[in-house]
Amino acid sequence: MTTSPPSPVADESPLADGPPRDHGLGPRAAAVLVFGSSAAVLVVEIVALRLLAPYLGLTLETSTMVIGIALTAIALGSWLGGRIADQVDPHRLIGPALGVSGVVVALTPLLLRTAAQWSPALLLLVASATLLVPGALLSAVTPFVTKLRLTSLAETGTVVGRLSGVGTFGAIVGTVLTGFVLVSRLPVSSILIGLGTLLVLGAALAGWRARRWRRASAVALATVVAGSLATAFAPGGCDAETRYHCAQVVADPERDSGRTLVLDGLSHSYVDVEDPAHLKFAYVRAIASVVDTAFPAGEPLTAHHIGGGGLTFPRYLAASRPGTRSVVSEIDGGVARIDRDRLGLAASTGVDVRVEDGRLGLRRLEAGSHDLVVGDAFGGVSVPWHLTTSQALGDVRRALDADGLYVANLIDHGELAFARAEVATLAETFQHVALLGKPVDIGLDPTASTIGGNLVVVASGRPVDAPAIQEALDARDVGWKIATGDDLVSWTGNARVLTDDHAPVDQLLQPSRTRTAR
Repeated sequence: MTTSPPSPVADESPLADGPPRDHGLGPRAAAVLVFGSSAAVLVVEIVALRLLAPYLGLTLETSTMVIGIALTAIALGSWLGGRIADQVDPHRLIGPALGVSGVVVALTPLLLRTAAQWSPALLLLVASATLLVPGALLSAVTPFVTKLRLTSLAETGTVVGRLSGVGTFGAIVGTVLTGFVLVSRLPVSSILIGLGTLLVLGAALAGWRARRWRRASAVALATVVAGSLATAFAPGGCDAETRYHCAQVVADPERDSGRTLVLDGLSHSYVDVEDPAHLKFAYVRAIASVVDTAFPAGEPLTAHHIGGGGLTFPRYLAASRPGTRSVVSEIDGGVARIDRDRLGLAASTGVDVRVEDGRLGLRRLEAGSHDLVVGDAFGGVSVPWHLTTSQALGDVRRALDADGLYVANLIDHGELAFARAEVATLAETFQHVALLGKPVDIGLDPTASTIGGNLVVVASGRPVDAPAIQEALDARDVGWKIATGDDLVSWTGNARVLTDDHAPVDQLLQPSRTRTAR
């Protein structure tokens, strides 16, 4: 007696060979979800740097922290998302992932600014959470979608490769769109609130297609709306959010025409809109003392300024030396607009502001064409590293005439490692170098340890008249001293020269970095 072989049992695995099944998520919908979620992760990462800058500074360490947290979120979301998708129907997961992400993203400006105002110690914890939560949830969308689209072993490579490419392209678009378009046109709070709203609406659409999560979507959208309204009244707001800064113009209660330009929480410039000769900050009075000593009184100069801020010193030169032509390299066009619209910069002052990077501005200067170059460019409390190197200072030296003068403002604290390195770098480029600062900071008061703050460095091809500069400092009641010669060599010590190949400015500053006003 013969028996027939048992009938084959149908393979219930969604990855079985044969015609693919329809899991209710078409290729276009899958591409949109992966593209949008990947782009959103990069938007949040870039904008987070802008939100944190007023409180942590725009430094290498801050950037590294944000990038590290974002990458951690992407890795965590991808890993956990894949595991969960194997255990739970991904249709049930996509909507909540988008919705929760949207709520957190929209509330991020309120959460960060409130934490910075009321509990600075918790700022890093809050910042980490507002990056990790949406980053991980949005990164989990890709494995959710991949699980739904993997309906046949015959197309596994195609599906995974396509969605991976779409996700990468979305991240690129999110990065470019944020850096070149959104930040220059919208406040960062508006970017995040708008993105959060889009994510919640996407969650509602995903829930509607899956016939789930309608009520939760409505609650999430209401939360976003309430958070958006609250953000408008959150502490830490700006008068203007420029491409690089949160900017405020603060009136001086003791001087009707006095204005302070505050960038990312730091007082960058003080301007008297009616009296440009009024110089409040000590470092500006020190620079004026050097320049007024080096050049005959009233003589017009050809000057180039690296960094603009409130344009305090270019205005001073225009008022004290009629006919002076000052060209300013200011990287932030928003700050230039504030100078014009809020700080009374007139077109007839002889000050020409060019929106450009300071290093690029130096390169276009003709050799021997300038009497004076002033360095006063800052990102947070540090000079951008590419303006501190021997190559950058070589461009300064090339632009100056034989008797030209370079004067730069520095900020350092603690052991003053960066300031010492910058002085050593200047000594490699210029024949004569001097340093101005509080006696305790420049080694002229051996009874006290260094405190730090502003320092002004002077460099030239001609000798620096130290006694005359000291007399001018005393006349302006700056309270600073000048160090030259052996005193300066001893103060500099064995500090390393900064070059384009090695200029660890952030690391030199880091051991003693503080958030003090300039």
